[in-house]
Amino acid sequence: MTEIAHLSPLLLAGFFIVAVLYSSVGHGGASGYLALFALAGVAAAQIVPLVLCMNIMVASVACWHYAREGYLRPSLLLPFVITSIPFAFLGGMVDVPRTVFSVILGIALLLSAARLTLFRRVAGKVPPGLPPGLPPGLPHGFWPGALAMGAVLGFLAGMIGIGGGVFLSPLLLLLGWADMKQTAAISAAFIVLNSMSGLIGQLTKTDLVLAPAALLIAVVFAGGFVGSRIGAIRLRAATVRTVLASVLVLAGLKLVLKAVL
Repeated sequence: MTEIAHLSPLLLAGFFIVAVLYSSVGHGGASGYLALFALAGVAAAQIVPLVLCMNIMVASVACWHYAREGYLRPSLLLPFVITSIPFAFLGGMVDVPRTVFSVILGIALLLSAARLTLFRRVAGKVPPGLPPGLPPGLPHGFWPGALAMGAVLGFLAGMIGIGGGVFLSPLLLLLGWADMKQTAAISAAFIVLNSMSGLIGQLTKTDLVLAPAALLIAVVFAGGFVGSRIGAIRLRAATVRTVLASVLVLAGLKLVLKAVL
C-alpha cells in the first residue's frame, strides 16, 4: 500500500473531483476510483477493499443528504436489497477473469447514458408530491422483477468491486419507477449496503489496510460531502440527469478500456 501513501497532488485532486461528480447523483464513485488507481499503477486486487470503503463513505453522505431532503423511498429500495446484499457477498468471493464482464457492462452503461441523453422524456415520469411508498402505476410483477434485478446487480457489483448504483440508476429511470432525485437517494442506499456486503466477501481473499490511505480517504469524504449537498439541494433534476449520463459514460469507458488495453 506504499504507492497509495504517495499519490501526487494531481491524482488527489482527481479523486476529489470524482467524489464530487459521482456523489451529486447519489453514487459512491468506485468505478472512477478504480480508473484513477489504474492510472497510478496500483494493482486492482490490492485496492478493491479500499475502494469499497471509499464507496461506502461517499455514498453514505450522499444518502444522508438526499434522505434529509425527503427523496429516499424505503419501500422502493427494499426488494432490490433483499437479494442484492447476499449476492454482493457471493460476487465478492468470486475470483474469475473479468474481461468479458467488463466489456458487456461497459457497453450497457454507455447505452444507458445514450438512452438518458437522447430520450429524456423517459426519466422523471413520477409526478411530484407523491405520498410515501411506491409510485403509482407500477406493474404487478414489480416485486419479482426487482428481486431478480437485485440479485443480478448485487452479484456483478460484488464481483467487480463497486456498489452497483451505475447499474440501478438507469434501470429505475428508464422503467419510470422513480424520478431523478428519488433515483439518486435509492442508488446511494443501494450502494452502501452492497458495498458493505461486497467488502465482506472481498475480505475472504484480500486484506484491508487503511492507514496509508488516510489522506485519500479524507479527500474523497470531503468531495462526497460537497457533491451530494449540491446534488440534493441545489441542482435541478434535469442537471442531475445530465451529470448521471456523464457518470455512466465515464464508468462505461473505464470498464471497456480496462478490458481491451
